[in-house]
Amino acid sequence: MGVFTFTDVYTSTIPPKRLFKALIGDSHNLIPKLMPQSIKSIDIVQGDGGAGSIKQINFVEGSQLSSMKNRVDEMNEETFTYKYTMIDLVEKFESIAYEVKFEPTPEGGSKNKMTSTYKTEGDAELKEEDIKAGKERALGMYKVAEAYLLQNPNAYA
Repeated sequence: MGVFTFTDVYTSTIPPKRLFKALIGDSHNLIPKLMPQSIKSIDIVQGDGGAGSIKQINFVEGSQLSSMKNRVDEMNEETFTYKYTMIDLVEKFESIAYEVKFEPTPEGGSKNKMTSTYKTEGDAELKEEDIKAGKERALGMYKVAEAYLLQNPNAYA
């Protein structure tokens, strides 16, 4: 088994509380509306959306995957921290875990840190293009949500 950890930092002019509410707290409603070309729906299939919940992301027809499931490990609205683990993975991964933290900046925006930890099974290799594609999807979702929040200053305020 191999363990690979990557950390990315993204800054935004949006305060952490608004980004957290939109991207984490209400993602199951907001993200399918903002990204209908790729995400059909996000369903909470177990729990109330908080720790212990299972969320299923359903992709549009023709996508590489039809769906995937995430288990919410921690959701802290006071520290703007969110941890989740992808479950029902393809065979080469034992687990893929994410930790997202939104921190305030002196300018009133936020610094958003995402740490991804991939645990591969056996001697399976983690390809750089897979990591890059995952980072681009995550950043794309941030950018779409950020643009929405900038255009709608009262949303998630």
